[in-house]
Amino acid sequence: MKGKWNSNIWSIFGILLGSFIYSAGLNNFIIINHLAEGGFVGISILFLYLFHIPVSITFFVLNVPLLILAWKFFGRSFIWKTILGVVCVSVFSEITQHWQPPIHDRLLAALYGGVVTGIGLGIIFRFGATTGGSDIIARLVRQSFGLPMGRIMFSIDVMIIVIVAFLIGKETAMYSLVALFVASRVIDFVLEGPSSSKAAMIISEHPHEIAERVHKELERGTTLLKGRGGFTGQTKEVVYCVVAREQIFRLQQIVAELDERAFVVMNDVHDVLGEGFTFDSGV
Repeated sequence: MKGKWNSNIWSIFGILLGSFIYSAGLNNFIIINHLAEGGFVGISILFLYLFHIPVSITFFVLNVPLLILAWKFFGRSFIWKTILGVVCVSVFSEITQHWQPPIHDRLLAALYGGVVTGIGLGIIFRFGATTGGSDIIARLVRQSFGLPMGRIMFSIDVMIIVIVAFLIGKETAMYSLVALFVASRVIDFVLEGPSSSKAAMIISEHPHEIAERVHKELERGTTLLKGRGGFTGQTKEVVYCVVAREQIFRLQQIVAELDERAFVVMNDVHDVLGEGFTFDSGV
């Protein structure tokens, strides 16, 4: 019980911190330089530019009916953090709007705005909350029609940016796209961490020799997976291993030396846990 209470306290602190950073970036980089955003925040900014209605009021009012629907469909355990995120962004966007803007160049504002808002949103997401809006709509549509959430949220953002292009101007829309792109990359970085490792799947006629060289020369473990060729029907062993980024070239050399015709696939991996990465093997 005590552990759950401490976890909730950390979640509240994280959501407060993320909402503050996001709101500060929104006011002091995006709004002050007449740029736009995606999602319900983007709609709220449009209302500010066109009708001079504060972002905090529009954002909160738009989210209320969605929060009620989310409570009905997803339950209390999911929605309380989202309610906290919506309330915090509404409050902090009001508090931070009168700060002195640190920069006026629109391109730099888009870049820095993307970084700061991305950090804020990444922290909010990392603690299990959202800022409501398009995220709730995406979840409801996915539950009803089975469409991917990412595609739905991207479509909403694109639609808002298109509206911005027509109502505010094409230049504003283009700078806003820059900010959105940067923010999306920063969110990924905050959620997943830097991609410092690579996972390799090696299909070769000499899997045991390759695995042995990896063990001895790279001091990395391997896993031999059973595979079967889709065209030939032949059964083969596939070598799977995770190596540090600086070991990639040496791994490629080992494979080439043992089997020039080996098929190798490498992917970025995040949050690698276990021997050799998060604690020493004692070797």
